[in-house]
Amino acid sequence: MTKFESRIGKLDTSGEKAFGFLSDFRNFSRFIPADKVKEWEASAEQCKFTVDGIGKAGLKIIEKEPNKLVKISGDGTAGLEFFFWIQIKEIEENDTRIKLTIKADLNPMMKMVAAKPLKSFVNLMIDKIEEYTFD
Repeated sequence: MTKFESRIGKLDTSGEKAFGFLSDFRNFSRFIPADKVKEWEASAEQCKFTVDGIGKAGLKIIEKEPNKLVKISGDGTAGLEFFFWIQIKEIEENDTRIKLTIKADLNPMMKMVAAKPLKSFVNLMIDKIEEYTFD
């Protein structure tokens, strides 16, 4: 498995609010690049979408640890085995850190093609999540 980790992001909210927001796929649409992802459909626990140049894909939440972790995997649509973790750590009131990690089973050719886009994806997601105003 190849691992891609984001930088550590800082949120001005509680771990509880961050977890509540990040453990519901319906909130993810605001972080998805509309120029690359189409046909976005989401419920709290799973989502389906089409990625330009790649095809249909789906995600599902497979594990939650309140205020600490959301673990996501593919739903089998894309034919690629991977896991996506959202780690959440409240430092103090209204100071929460998050980190995104993708672990994917990539053959050497796929790794060459996908490494840079996946690394930039996790950091772009952190940037977008940091910009969000939690109320």
